[in-house]
This record gives sequence, structure tokens and C-alpha cells, in this order.
Amino acid sequence: MANFYTSLELVKNSDNDVVYFVEDDYIHAHESILEMLFTYEKFSSLLKTEVFLLPSDYPFLYTKDNSTKIFLGHKKHWRLVDESLVTFMASAQTILNYMDSLMRMATKWEDPWEKPLHDIYKNVPCFSPMPSISMHCANVNSVFGLPPNIDWQNLWDENANY
Repeated sequence: MANFYTSLELVKNSDNDVVYFVEDDYIHAHESILEMLFTYEKFSSLLKTEVFLLPSDYPFLYTKDNSTKIFLGHKKHWRLVDESLVTFMASAQTILNYMDSLMRMATKWEDPWEKPLHDIYKNVPCFSPMPSISMHCANVNSVFGLPPNIDWQNLWDENANY
């Protein structure tokens, strides 16, 4: 929670257009940041609204019977989701608009901890790539599992030299 709080404070004092909150236990495909930036620009223009982008296709979201929408991003398909963890891209303005909710998340434990984000997604669309462009390593041995349709061993090996 302290790292998230510090990240929010950095957004308050920055002049960045887009920010990326990333936890330290994700492995990213080499193209992930570029894919997210171009997709962010495309979706916010197409939908004429701010958006959140996640780098992971969280498998736990496939256990729900939710309707979704699929859009073509830069080079990947992206689906509308209503939950995430705390690795996401959004505009700095969106973060500032929801700063009170996000600060509550950074200073007070709720179960689930990400509930303030889930509430924001009711007003600001959130998208996840298909297939995933990152892997949350904490999910390897959890009920959440690994994102589907990716050779994660190959991705791990490709990142070994970075």
C-alpha cells in the first residue's frame, strides 16, 4: 500500500499525460509498453473517453459469466473487463479525477483491496489484452493461474538478459 501511495503522490506532482502503475512481480513482453501506449491513444480517441489498460489477461476473469466487448488495439485484441489488480495504465487526469478513491485504497484496507478500482471501472472502461502481454508472477501457484495462450517459459527466457 505504501508503494501505491507514493506512486499516487508522484502523479499529483507530475506533468505526465499517461502513467503506468506496475507492481514489481510482472514479466512483460518486449512490445507491451508500445502496445499499451498506441492502444490507449486509439481507444480514448475511438470511445471519446478516458480508459484504463491492463497488461495482463487475468484468468480469474474467465470464471465469471460477464458480458464483454472486444476491440482491436494496436496489434492485439482487447476485451472490456470490470476488475483488475494494481498494474494498469491511465491518464494522469483520470488518476487525479479519482484521487480520493485511490488514496482510500492506498491508506485503508478493504476486501478486496482493489475494490475502489473496480468501482471506477463502472465509469471509466478498463481493457485487458488477448492474449496477455504480461504475466503476474504471484499468480503462478495461486487459484488465479497464468494468463492463457502464452508460452511463458519462452517469455521468461527472452527476458533473461534484461
